[in-house]
Amino acid sequence: MQFALPPRRSLHTLPGANSSRLPLYRRKQLKTIAIFAFAVLTLLYLLSRLFSSSSTSLSPPAGTAGMVIVTLLDRQSLSESYINKIVTNREDYAKRHGYTNFFASVSDYEEAIGDAPRSWALIPAMRHAMATYPKSKYFFHLSPHALVMNPTTSLKSHLLDRSRLESLMLKNVPIVPPDSIIKTFALKQKDVDLILTQDGEDLSPSSFILKNGDFARFFLDLWFEPLFRSYRFAKAETHGLDHIMQWHPTVLARTALVPQRILNAYSKDSSGASQDGSYKDGDFVIRFPSCDEGKARDCDELDPYYSMWSKKAKST
Repeated sequence: MQFALPPRRSLHTLPGANSSRLPLYRRKQLKTIAIFAFAVLTLLYLLSRLFSSSSTSLSPPAGTAGMVIVTLLDRQSLSESYINKIVTNREDYAKRHGYTNFFASVSDYEEAIGDAPRSWALIPAMRHAMATYPKSKYFFHLSPHALVMNPTTSLKSHLLDRSRLESLMLKNVPIVPPDSIIKTFALKQKDVDLILTQDGEDLSPSSFILKNGDFARFFLDLWFEPLFRSYRFAKAETHGLDHIMQWHPTVLARTALVPQRILNAYSKDSSGASQDGSYKDGDFVIRFPSCDEGKARDCDELDPYYSMWSKKAKST
């Protein structure tokens, strides 16, 4: 009688193939790797969010025009009480519209301006603001001797909307009053990078809006050219700006001139305003040019208007 022999183990069978201990070990090993990989990915994600939030903290809040208000303060010539009034005025306005304030000190730029008048510091202050908030779309330079008098008015509705800006632009008028042969162009809103006013004698860089971009950097570098600062213009950076606009059509072709009261109304006690450049109730901004002379640490001319603004701000 023949009996069936048990099947021979294959010579090709891997050692331990039938053991349950090795697969269990592998499963534990894979599980450990998976947990470690998950931990690494989680850490990388958290780090990316951390650095992303720190980098985007310079970005304007969602839903705003990306506006940075630049105020240059000369703390050597202004009292703390006066500075507090200006800061309070700016902070109230920025908070209402989601804008950002950038307060600069003239002393921070003394090395950059060298022997030139201290008023030239507004240009490196603007560059500093642009470097600090590189994703903001607009930069609004406003004199420390000016108040925002209409706090509920946004710059978008007041000036930057396409139809609004194009309706306000002064076309074919002397760029430097009263009779410069160089005149403003007729522009479309999309072609405008710089918005300025003029008073009765000159362009007025005390209050202007600059759109962020290559033109802005080129314009500020040109304006801060050492050769211009060495000319010793009677009105320093103001006459430097007059010169640029009349001799550099590349800059003029990106500049919109608007009526003085839109952005830079002078107080009634100030001289030098354009024909319709003196402040009227309801105007957006009032400026006090005589305060620029720096004869006193407080500008008394500002006080009654500050009181008017405070009452309006509290009631709106």
